Amino acid sequence: MEKQQAIEAALADGLRAKAFGITPENVDEMIEKRSHLLKSVFPAFSEFCQTTFQVEPKEMLQVLWDLWLPLGIKLASQRQQLERPLIQGILGGQGTGKTTMSKVLSLILDQLGYRTVSLSLDDLYKTYSDRLLLTQQDPRLIWRGPPGTHDVDLGLNVLDQIRQLQSPVMLPRFDKSAFGGAGDRTTPEIVTGVDIVLFEGWFVGVQPINPDVFDTAPPPIITDEDKAFARDINHRLYNYLPLWERLDSLIVLYPTDYRCSLEWRKQAEQQMIAAGKSGMSNAEIEQFVNYFWRSLHPELFIKPLVKDATLVDLVIEINRDRSIGKLIQIRNS
Repeated sequence: MEKQQAIEAALADGLRAKAFGITPENVDEMIEKRSHLLKSVFPAFSEFCQTTFQVEPKEMLQVLWDLWLPLGIKLASQRQQLERPLIQGILGGQGTGKTTMSKVLSLILDQLGYRTVSLSLDDLYKTYSDRLLLTQQDPRLIWRGPPGTHDVDLGLNVLDQIRQLQSPVMLPRFDKSAFGGAGDRTTPEIVTGVDIVLFEGWFVGVQPINPDVFDTAPPPIITDEDKAFARDINHRLYNYLPLWERLDSLIVLYPTDYRCSLEWRKQAEQQMIAAGKSGMSNAEIEQFVNYFWRSLHPELFIKPLVKDATLVDLVIEINRDRSIGKLIQIRNS
C-alpha cells in the first residue's frame, strides 16, 4: 500500500481514527511509525502465523496493519504515561480471538521494548481438588468456567505484585488436559520486569446486574431452576470486582450477534474432528454453550457493559465471519 493510500485509509474510518488517536495533523507521523513497526515485527509475526495458525502471513496482514499494530502502539503509549505496569483487560467470548490478539500484541509490544505477559482468567482456576469440593457443594457447577470456579485471591496477589514492580513474579498456569480434561494447575511461569499484562477471559470486567432482570431473561434461561442458577452466578460476580478494579483499561471483543459463538464453537470442533482429534458433537456443543449462556447471558451482561464509559475503553466488533467490524472508543482517554 502506498503511503498516501494508507493515510487516506487511516482517516476514512472516523471511529477507528478516533480510537487510535489519529488526526489529519498527526496521520503522517502515525503511518510512518506503524510502517517502521511493521518491518521490525514482521519476521516474528510471520513465524507466529506459520507455526500457530498454519496460515500464510499475508492472510493476516490486513488485521495486523488495521488493528494490532495501532493497538500495540496505543498500549505502549498508555504504559509510558502510567509509569508503572499496565494491566490491560481483554474481554471476549468463545471464538472472538482474544487469545490470538494477546499473543500478537505481546509480539508487537516486545518489539517496542515493553515486556508483556498474558494472563488468562483460566490460569486462575481453582485446583482440581478444590473444584471437586465445589461440585459437591453445588452440583450445578458441572463445568469449570463460571464465576465461582476461580481463585480470585491468587489473581489479586499476582496483579498487585506486578503493579508494585515486584520481580520475579510467579504467573499461575493451568493445564486443561490434566485429569482427563478436567484440568489442574501446572508449574507457574516465572517472569521478571513486567511492563504490561494482557489479562484476558470470557467475563473479565463483567459486572453484576440487577437480579430482577432474570424474571424476564432470554433463552436458555427458561425454568425457575435456570433463573435461580443465573441469580446465584450473578451474585458470585461480586467476588470478582476487586480483580476488575486492578484493570487500567478494558477492551471488549464484541460479536455483532452473540449467537455466533455457538457457530464458531461448532466450526472449531468440526475442524478438530477432521484433523483426527476428538471433538464434541453438535448436541454436546449446544449443551455446553447454553450452560454458559445460562450462567452469564451475553444479552444481559455484555450488551450493557459495552455502552458503559466508566468501565470500557474500546469495543472491537467481531463480524459473523470473524472479520473485524467497527472500533468504538467508549471512554475518552
